Amino acid sequence: TFTLEDYFNGTARTKSYNMRWYTVTVPWYTDAFDYMVSADRKYVCFLSNYTKLWRHSYTASYSIYDLEKGLYKIACFPKLQNLCTHIPTQQKCDILFKSMQAFVWKNNVYVKETPTSAFKQVTTDGAHNLILNEEMFSTNFALWWSPNGRFVAYAKFNDSGVHNIEYTWYGEGQYPETVLIPYPKAGTPNPTVKLFVFDTNTSTTNEVLVPSVVGHYLSTVTWASDEQIAVQWQKRTQNYVVLKTYDFNGDVWTESSLTEKKFLTRGKWEVTSILKVTNDAVYYVSNEHNASPGQRNVYKITINDASHSERECLTCTLNADRCKYNSALFSTEGTYYLMSCSGPGLPLHTLRNSQDGTEVKVLEDNKDLENALQNIAMPSVTHGTLKIGDFDLWYQMMLPPKFDKSKKYPLLIDVYAGPCSQKSDFRFRVGWSTYLASTENVIVASFDGRGSGYQGDKIMHALYKRLGTYEVEDQITAARQFIDMGYIDKNRIAIWGWSYGGYVTSMVLGAGSGVFKCGMAVAPVSKWNYYDSIYTERYMLTPAENQAFYDNSTVMERAKNFKSVQYLLVHGTADDNVHFQQAAQISKALVDEQVDFDAMWYTDEDHGLGGSSNQHVYTHMSHFLKNCFA
Repeated sequence: TFTLEDYFNGTARTKSYNMRWYTVTVPWYTDAFDYMVSADRKYVCFLSNYTKLWRHSYTASYSIYDLEKGLYKIACFPKLQNLCTHIPTQQKCDILFKSMQAFVWKNNVYVKETPTSAFKQVTTDGAHNLILNEEMFSTNFALWWSPNGRFVAYAKFNDSGVHNIEYTWYGEGQYPETVLIPYPKAGTPNPTVKLFVFDTNTSTTNEVLVPSVVGHYLSTVTWASDEQIAVQWQKRTQNYVVLKTYDFNGDVWTESSLTEKKFLTRGKWEVTSILKVTNDAVYYVSNEHNASPGQRNVYKITINDASHSERECLTCTLNADRCKYNSALFSTEGTYYLMSCSGPGLPLHTLRNSQDGTEVKVLEDNKDLENALQNIAMPSVTHGTLKIGDFDLWYQMMLPPKFDKSKKYPLLIDVYAGPCSQKSDFRFRVGWSTYLASTENVIVASFDGRGSGYQGDKIMHALYKRLGTYEVEDQITAARQFIDMGYIDKNRIAIWGWSYGGYVTSMVLGAGSGVFKCGMAVAPVSKWNYYDSIYTERYMLTPAENQAFYDNSTVMERAKNFKSVQYLLVHGTADDNVHFQQAAQISKALVDEQVDFDAMWYTDEDHGLGGSSNQHVYTHMSHFLKNCFA
């Protein structure tokens, strides 16, 4: 069987293929963890001394290697920068700008004409913003080069009116330290943001003016051409997006008029991402094929002046049994693409020609993993739908080896259930659930109820302004329907989740349904007033606008119902996303109600519980679950 040690040791770890659309031969810099190549292919920049800051941000040192001279250069970089970036592409880059770099140091933007030249400071009052990087950009940068390399756009944040979250960092010192982070919670003052464009040719900066939307967010920035930038702005409530394009008119950026929009796709399915736009085609991913929300395939629409051709699926018939969850990464000019199949079979990565779809080379087929699994009894995965109200909603089940439907098995529901989330899909995964099904003979199920994504707006919008309602009820209803299938032991049913999944786990256990014997909540939200403004207000508006549902969606109000279940509460004390405050309030409410429960705190660990804490938490949950099912 697949053991817990197999999981920790990575016995069945899949291999991916990280494509870089250039090839260089360079002596690897000692301790480097990543690299990037300049647009003119003259320099390689190595990243070392990586230090994580928050989820997406870090500092690093940068070293420059000259490919033509074959030696490392004195790069005139300050130590421990936040970001360093080259001009994006050689093909579109003007000769004057091919070796240009921009970097961020102490939250300010600098540019360099060449990697070895002196740097020029662009800003003097920069500030890092945790929440916008976490919830809006999901990256470590807010800086964007124009295709030709003349302009660099950047966002400037102002946190001066934002309240701080404080938490204790215990470390190894005699006295603990206090960490302060500007963190806007629901209904509190937000940071402000402005967008600027720096002209490297004239060393001048111009602001891109915000449309007349009060309390705006900057959500996306895209260069449409060398001298046209497209920007998406959102109102604080995030119930609509304003898309503006701006043209460079010699010395200022002015709004341009948008041409008439033309829809390229329509149907009862969803486009999940746009992969590439060329002069004659659009490549995208959707879940149209087989009307299966959990599948993903790559499509191509050819565009010409006369009409739009029928869409063509590039992956629907490629390794159809093995590959039902696909994506692609295109070369700069779109002539080749890395096709990535993520399941349900072993992941497969191939290089293909975009003109005719022919396979150029198999880059990774996970043959080693296939050989490693031959002597391991692995679980099987099945998918289906449950009827809840007017909806047919999808689930997936991981079944033990030699599954016998005439027997009774314990059930663990693995839940997330946040808005627009999806747990039932066709990706190949090996994880803690694999161990539970393979070794402990536990059925592990996930269910995408109301509020989940990729099944249409009606299902997704069901949770709008009412978090903690339908997504909680539907997990209970799903468990009851699983019992009706005949092979679930109704006396051994558990639920667990992390983050939003920890919130739903806690709300389900606190519902007093009598369905669940136990549950485990890792880093759970407990009250939406405590969480960040961007995420929370997107679904709940502000507390002033939706007070009743804020009040009725807390875990603490259900504390007395935990007397009838076994509950494990887990949290890291240095969680900068879902703060330890959330679990502390659950603990206080349970103690006030004289509820006996288990708790595990991880000192100085953040939301991900990395390092040794990760193995510890899964080992601890395994013991807790076995005791629950005993």
